[in-house]
Amino acid sequence: MFMAPPDDTHSLIPATTRRQAMDWSLALISQQIESVIVRSDSGWGLMVDARDLPLATETIQRYRAENRGWWWSRKVQGRPFSFHFGVIAWCLFLIAFYWMATRPGSGLHDTGEMDSVAVSKGAWWRLFTATVLHADLAHLTANLATGFCILGLAMGRFGIGMALLVSYLAGAAGNVLGLVLHNQPYQGLGASGMVMGALGLLATQALDLRRSGRVGVRYAVSGIAAAIMLFVLLGLDSKSDVAAHFGGLLFGLVAGGAIALYPKKLQTPQANAFAGVLLLGLFILTWALALK
Repeated sequence: MFMAPPDDTHSLIPATTRRQAMDWSLALISQQIESVIVRSDSGWGLMVDARDLPLATETIQRYRAENRGWWWSRKVQGRPFSFHFGVIAWCLFLIAFYWMATRPGSGLHDTGEMDSVAVSKGAWWRLFTATVLHADLAHLTANLATGFCILGLAMGRFGIGMALLVSYLAGAAGNVLGLVLHNQPYQGLGASGMVMGALGLLATQALDLRRSGRVGVRYAVSGIAAAIMLFVLLGLDSKSDVAAHFGGLLFGLVAGGAIALYPKKLQTPQANAFAGVLLLGLFILTWALALK
């Protein structure tokens, strides 16, 4: 880039912005027309050989005509993705809980797993306590691998307290749906419902883009569609509780939609702190009832 003015052997094609000048320069390169991006007091432009000016002008006109109305090149308003490494604490907590549950005589599985018969008799807390228990090391590792990525992104977007609370409630909601859909007594456990809830929560981030008009709506729909595709890949394992997975995803989508509708009330540091306190209280209450 230089600021020299055009002379008898060069011509200047004015551009509105530097980005526009760069795009036009690429279009000219595709036609083997050399150009240099310049900036002067009057703004940005492209310096081309005077002999190439007619062809360069025609190329830029064609480029503008072909790219007119391309929605993907428009700017939309929204918050970028961010990752919160606080999810490591969640992973370590599940590992520690797995170690305690597998110790001889701990009894945590018997008192905390999802048991449809026990829940139907009033042990509602099992809907929650089952979300932090795992059958074996392979089960734990699978949930940690997916949860680290998905829940870490959800924490980065919505905060630790809100993301964990919604995910915890989603895990319980998944167990409720499993309780409704299963025709016979069954047992279940695992954090996969929480992971699916975080996935649903994360998918609703794109709902913020709806304020950007038709382009934002397309992005919002694409975000939800991507979450459904990931659910198909991760949540439809025939060996897992698909109903619990779907219930968790559905709860995450609904909760995320509510947060997107009321961002000034539900996306504040105070709301996030309250969600964290509520999560801690709910965890202590449910496990106190289970161990009692």
